[in-house]
Amino acid sequence: MAAALLANALYSTGFVLEKRALGALPQVSVRQPLRLLRLVLGSPLWIGGSLSLAAGFAAQLAVYRTLPIAAAQGIFVSGLVLLVLLSARLLGEETTGRERYALGAILAALLMVVLSLDEGSDTVSRDAPYALVLTICLPSLALGVWLYRSAERRARHRHRLPTTGVEYGVAVGLLYGVSSLAIKGVSSRLTVGGIGDAAVAVLRSPYPYLLLFTGAFGLVMSQAALQRCRASLIVPVCTTVTSLFTAVLGTLAFGESLPDDPVRLALRLSGTVLAVGVLLSMPKHDAPPPAPQPAAPAKELTPP
Repeated sequence: MAAALLANALYSTGFVLEKRALGALPQVSVRQPLRLLRLVLGSPLWIGGSLSLAAGFAAQLAVYRTLPIAAAQGIFVSGLVLLVLLSARLLGEETTGRERYALGAILAALLMVVLSLDEGSDTVSRDAPYALVLTICLPSLALGVWLYRSAERRARHRHRLPTTGVEYGVAVGLLYGVSSLAIKGVSSRLTVGGIGDAAVAVLRSPYPYLLLFTGAFGLVMSQAALQRCRASLIVPVCTTVTSLFTAVLGTLAFGESLPDDPVRLALRLSGTVLAVGVLLSMPKHDAPPPAPQPAAPAKELTPP
């Protein structure tokens, strides 16, 4: 639990620092990944944010060794509250009433998932068939890249309203969902024998290569999206997609059974459906800025 809360704080801080650093940089694009890397690596603030995210990754490894997947995701998403507070305080971002209701509904949905857990009966799985993991992950990676490219094409059209980042968040969330499953897989391999045996077991699995792909593509895609959209919206969407992907498909892949109790099962399924429904209903575009009011005509002076 302590590691999960620490990961929340580190991830929220890292995203906000990166967003602030990107605001001071020239516009970046996924079409120029080397230029993007050169720009961000030249920013000490961005490097600080990335180190915070890396520390969150290390804390996440510890979480997956001690908590079931669904429980871990429920706790991770509670960090959205901290993220929204930091975004408002440090980035000056404001959410609309509709977006605040949506974020509240997402937190309620994931609270339902947490309440469906039972420490006595929920087990932590240590392995998953590689064929099943790849069957889940490879199509998800392809879908995430396709969604991102589609969002990019639509964003380049003139006279379109500015995007809120929901589409970018879903696309990056799918990549990070695969990354989360890979982290779970690496944590399970680290329990094999000594350090040497564990390292060999990790390298023989698909997990480090999935992490390499999602790390490279996720870095470029997330930085371009963060620069264009509000962190207070795109990160919650990305986190929710990642959590649902990991909790649902990860539970199936790693053989962590669903609750036997009807009430707990209803809570878990209802929470998942509610979170997906909220994502589908969130606004896709920001409201246009108010049109400037025309200046009042000057009154003519008439001679007495």
